[in-house]
Amino acid sequence: MNLPVVPPLNVIRERLPLIFPEGTENRGYLIREIAAKTIFVMFYAGAVEGLGRWIRPSQVVSMGDSQAALTDDASRESWVKMTFSKQKIRPADAWYAENTREPIRDETIKNGLIPCNAIVERKGIPTTSSHPRYSLNRSFAALFDAGLEGDSLLSAISSWQENHLNKAALARLRLLKSGAVIAADAVVVTFPNGEKRTLAPGPSSTIAKAVIEVFAPNFLKNPTVLWLSESGNKVVAQDDVLAKALGLNIDASKALPDIILIDLGEDRTGSDMLVVFTEVVATDGPINRERKVTLTHLAIDAGFSEKNLAFLTAFIDRSALPFKKAIPELAWGSYAWFASEPEHLIDLRDGYPVKISQRK
Repeated sequence: MNLPVVPPLNVIRERLPLIFPEGTENRGYLIREIAAKTIFVMFYAGAVEGLGRWIRPSQVVSMGDSQAALTDDASRESWVKMTFSKQKIRPADAWYAENTREPIRDETIKNGLIPCNAIVERKGIPTTSSHPRYSLNRSFAALFDAGLEGDSLLSAISSWQENHLNKAALARLRLLKSGAVIAADAVVVTFPNGEKRTLAPGPSSTIAKAVIEVFAPNFLKNPTVLWLSESGNKVVAQDDVLAKALGLNIDASKALPDIILIDLGEDRTGSDMLVVFTEVVATDGPINRERKVTLTHLAIDAGFSEKNLAFLTAFIDRSALPFKKAIPELAWGSYAWFASEPEHLIDLRDGYPVKISQRK
């Protein structure tokens, strides 16, 4: 049986970011060098679905530049046989140390390529077995055909994504892609009462739109927008009538957040009303401890109790740099929400420990 053609390593490197664009879960595991070399070794060993050939992570750490250059069938078969033998020889120019097997297995393969249906796992092999078990999905492997270029390549990638990525992943990618397009034009935001406002182009506006149109109706009982501003402290919307009714003094000269949402609640006494201070983070500026203290004082001065306050930092996606950079700063007792995964909410719970079983 002839072995499949081994695509150049640089072709694999260049195509992985196209196949797994921004917004793909665990994208870092999928587009880094170790992922490209893992895929290269799978091609080298002929581990493509339907050929009955499989690899194990130890083979990736047994590959080096000198061996990778030998792409004739005889050299490849000899190398595969050697890597499965007890007398296997580790090359002097090995790509990775022996202890790299675990991240290749756990990060690149199990948490990266398998969830994206890029790799198939051999059935009937016990978890503790050292037998080879991983093979490239046949249609995924076809995306690395060096003869596939331009529009044909992009069309093939799009088709593969539609057929192999799960629905949640596809929805996430579409939202991020549409957000990138929206960010180039003025952003029209529809408030809960049907009123519309226009924001300047940019990623912050895209996130703000998602907070008002998606987060608010999903996570608040009876939402309304009290305050909306954008870069440069430009006030886009300010409901003075509601603010007066609530006894909340909105002073634009103070460091107010990007958005103030009010959940009017369902109880006529107002016992379940919430003031939701929201920061939109396209680059930086999350609700950290200092910011939370400042906003809490502002609300208390207006006559609100702390139990009627909530603090939210909104991001475009949890795989993007702004969230990764903000994680150490996020205040306990606040929430984090992502426009790309609108049904989920991170609760940075503060206070006494609670048994997990009691939170269900």
